[in-house]
Amino acid sequence: MAVGIFDSGLGGLTVLEAVEKRLPEVPFVYLADSAHAPYGVRTADDIFALTCASVQRLFDAGCDLVILACNTASAAALRRMQESWVPADKRVLGVFVPLIESLTERQWGDNSPPREVAVKHVALFATPATVASRAFQRELAFRAIGVDVEAQACGGVVDAIEDGDTLLAEALVRSHVDALRRKMPAPDAAILGCTHYPLMQAAFQEALGPEVQVFSQAALVAESLADYLERHPGKIGGGSAAFLTTGNPKRVSDRATQFLRRPITFTAA
Repeated sequence: MAVGIFDSGLGGLTVLEAVEKRLPEVPFVYLADSAHAPYGVRTADDIFALTCASVQRLFDAGCDLVILACNTASAAALRRMQESWVPADKRVLGVFVPLIESLTERQWGDNSPPREVAVKHVALFATPATVASRAFQRELAFRAIGVDVEAQACGGVVDAIEDGDTLLAEALVRSHVDALRRKMPAPDAAILGCTHYPLMQAAFQEALGPEVQVFSQAALVAESLADYLERHPGKIGGGSAAFLTTGNPKRVSDRATQFLRRPITFTAA
């Protein structure tokens, strides 16, 4: 048994790298649904069906716990999965929780009334599907008041990253930041609401300026997972690490090796 990490493509490798460093003793099975990426332009029903199929594949591989290292899946499918699909002996967790905990400086289980927090103007950069779901705003509103969130749908960025076109990705980042600033001229924090975007974090930071605090999810998710596994050690188990993809294993392996700058070999899911 191992812990599953799921993403529609390769962006979740940013989360995998962080959790491997934080939890070197834990085996991880990473599944990229590359055949159907990107999810960010799909309907909520499509995202739900595809995410369930991939998570089931990880359950079949022996994973009792799966992390959706995909903001689009977390936003558009996770709640529905938890309410109607996930078996009682399995757990599926998303990437929003650690981010909102950090932003609001309160634990997820803290059900006290919403209160004011230090951050007042938040720029959210995410896929079109994540923006359309308004999941981030909904979860934040349960815990914080007085926070103005302006969301920018970053079309094309995931495709450029997956294709390895860094120059195009950087140009798109600058364009999306400019579009956001026309709506919110002076954000004091920015959320990179897609696990692909940490690969472009320097470009986001440069375009936003040094006065904007940029929140990236990978390290936050790693700390949150470490805390969860400390409280639920039975979800670790044994097993072997693996990389699975629904796409072309050689192409995905080559791109993943470029991403993480170490040899990665994917096999067919």
